[in-house]
Amino acid sequence: MCGIAGLALKPGAHVGIDTLRMLDKALAHRGPDGSGMYVNERVAFVHRRLAVVDVATGDQPLYGASSTLIANGEIYNNPELRKSLSHANFSTLSDCEPPLFLNREGTDIVLKLRGMFAIALDDSERGVVFLFRDPFGIKPLYVGHSASGLAFASEPQALIAAKLSPATVDPQRLVELLHLQFCTGTTTVFPTISRLPPGSTVRLRDGVVESSTIHDPIELGDSPGNEEAALQRLDAVLAESVELHQRSDVPFGMFLSGGIDSATILAVMARINEQKVQAFTAGFDHPSVADEREAAENCARAVGARHERVEVNERMVWRYLPAIVSAMDDPVADPAIIPTWFLAKLARSSVKVVLSGEGGDELFAGYGRYRGAARPWPFVRPMRKNSPFASLGVLRNENDQWRTGIDRIRSRVSGTKLTRAQREDIAEWLPNDLLLKLDRCLMTHGVEGRTPFLDREVGRFAFSLPDRLRARRGVGKYLLRRWLERHMPAARPFAPKQGFDVPIGAWIEARSAKLGDLVARAPIVEQLAKPGTVRELFSHAGEKSAGVACWRLLFLAVWHGRYALGRPADGDVFDFLAEQRR
Repeated sequence: MCGIAGLALKPGAHVGIDTLRMLDKALAHRGPDGSGMYVNERVAFVHRRLAVVDVATGDQPLYGASSTLIANGEIYNNPELRKSLSHANFSTLSDCEPPLFLNREGTDIVLKLRGMFAIALDDSERGVVFLFRDPFGIKPLYVGHSASGLAFASEPQALIAAKLSPATVDPQRLVELLHLQFCTGTTTVFPTISRLPPGSTVRLRDGVVESSTIHDPIELGDSPGNEEAALQRLDAVLAESVELHQRSDVPFGMFLSGGIDSATILAVMARINEQKVQAFTAGFDHPSVADEREAAENCARAVGARHERVEVNERMVWRYLPAIVSAMDDPVADPAIIPTWFLAKLARSSVKVVLSGEGGDELFAGYGRYRGAARPWPFVRPMRKNSPFASLGVLRNENDQWRTGIDRIRSRVSGTKLTRAQREDIAEWLPNDLLLKLDRCLMTHGVEGRTPFLDREVGRFAFSLPDRLRARRGVGKYLLRRWLERHMPAARPFAPKQGFDVPIGAWIEARSAKLGDLVARAPIVEQLAKPGTVRELFSHAGEKSAGVACWRLLFLAVWHGRYALGRPADGDVFDFLAEQRR
């Protein structure tokens, strides 16, 4: 796991060393273990390293006979690829070295690699530059056009810091953020910076795109037949994926909630490891939400895992919220960024890699919204039909343009109603909210996050299942629950579960008068909302819908202050917001 940046240069273009140093500095948190640069007439590469595999000799860039590579990610099938490339003269043990040789064979490496990755590769023999991104979009990659050519980086803030892209923001994209809590599609809130789509292979010549291909993350496999056969096959694919995701030369652990997905990861890790699993759990000090620490402790105790817990309270949130929001340069107003940030801070003291349960709901149909979308007409409930701002009268513009991105992807997915709902989330919600959140919150602390559910073979198996093994009798993740019932009954997989909620509305309510006034006076909130209604809204922050809306306005005010106005993330949230008016 690392940070990468650079430019694919136009003929005759040059890039100054100061620009490369600014890229390096902006991505230093992603790679505290080292840095490297490479420049020729076609490219300028910058790499920041978080050393996880081949700690001694895996520094990047990596060099082949006719190509040079920088990568952010992990290639889990590295040993298998090395065996298949018997002719290759490897010079390191790095998991990112095989792509150098796969590219020489003319292979689209996205189809060959099993892992998470964003890769830039200079092919001197063909005179082209390639950019690759993994099919689920686990690892980020952003591009922007500059006078010198096509610039790219693991985070948009690096392109802005190096003055390769302006910090101008699109207010309409921020409106979409308020309604959805994330932004859809490839264009970011910065109009000149785009996300490279998940599964991309982009070929660049002379600093411009020559061709591009996008690979679907889901490959359909053969149906496993009956339920028992499906359970046996599920056991095999989970064990294989978790084993691959544990390949590391540094200590690793896992994030454990009280839910199905992380309990599944824990059960497999405990079975295949001789040493005790290191687990980390976050809980809250407020009675308005379910505290998952006890359920997580029961699971940890059942397998003898070492279990560390952190309690997130109101004081911690207000103290660190500017820093937490600063991690989300591509903004995601998901309140789960709060516990994720604190968990990463805790984990960094003892491990460098954590496994996490992201993707379990999307692959195995866990969300209730999927079952609502799969209902027969007229009982069907379309996903994301409503916004927390509906009927509040808070925003200046109350039209439905914020739905454009979701409607666009909805028109492209296919399959049964259940499958279409899942694919919609895999295309948008997963890469542009959940995985983006995981990447930024962990990398700001120099921790690598791995997601065993988001594996090619797990995905192929999950989408080979008939609907009845994904959702049955009002219960999502049916087959996963059956597997867990057999392998970790302590998780109580069929017991009623409450969602992982953050008591942000209750915390805001306790400071509503002060926060309401500060948020209402924030420049971006004044531009998009009616200040009087914002203050009134904050007085009702304890109500569920109002609390969600208050949180998103608060997030927006802090994010805009940090990235559009350039305020440093110093002090607590009250000082940070007050500083915007001075």
